[in-house]
Amino acid sequence: MDLSALILADSRFPGGGHVHSGGLEEVVARKLVTSVRDLPGFLSGRLRTAGHLAAVFAAASAHAAVAGGNWSRLDSELDARTPSLAQREASRAQGRGTARAGRIAWPSPVLDALLAETPRPHHPIVLGALVGIAGGSPYDAAMAAAYLSVSGPASAAVRLLGLDPFAVNAVVARLDLAAVCAEAAAVAGDDPAALPSPGSPALDLFAEAHARHHEEEVRLFAS
Repeated sequence: MDLSALILADSRFPGGGHVHSGGLEEVVARKLVTSVRDLPGFLSGRLRTAGHLAAVFAAASAHAAVAGGNWSRLDSELDARTPSLAQREASRAQGRGTARAGRIAWPSPVLDALLAETPRPHHPIVLGALVGIAGGSPYDAAMAAAYLSVSGPASAAVRLLGLDPFAVNAVVARLDLAAVCAEAAAVAGDDPAALPSPGSPALDLFAEAHARHHEEEVRLFAS
């Protein structure tokens, strides 16, 4: 992977990802995930749906950073593929944080143009653009996005359930991120309207439920 992609996928990058559980907190509250044994199914499902979607648009954004592209259209196509308002808000919150940090790490007129068109871009859009600006490939951008889609919930599982971090990271290591990222990179240059639209109604419903419960009681994660 390109160094920029590694930095962006690092949990210490100040993009705000640490306050999001990717639906894991709501799933834990419902006792659908209670141990390490339950994690592979959840993380694999998330990777193949929300993770795949993020990887596709991160790869397309990395391609657009080099080839030029309509940022507002790319962003609106991802918006249309994210039916949950709570998930859209979480994505834009992470996008805003990543853009703020990325502007300092990789200043570029390409990033300035992106933010002029879309002041609150979705996270995969700005993540992919930063990878492309720094010289990384669409595959690198897809890998960073796909990894973040599962590493965040995995980290949340350790914090919420007190699980063994070695066992949790072993689950992440066994996920087939490479296949998801290869599929995403293969369509990076396609018309944004023709990009894949994998979805998970369950994750959408969990996100909306978490947003409601977050207003009623203190939750550890924003989403």
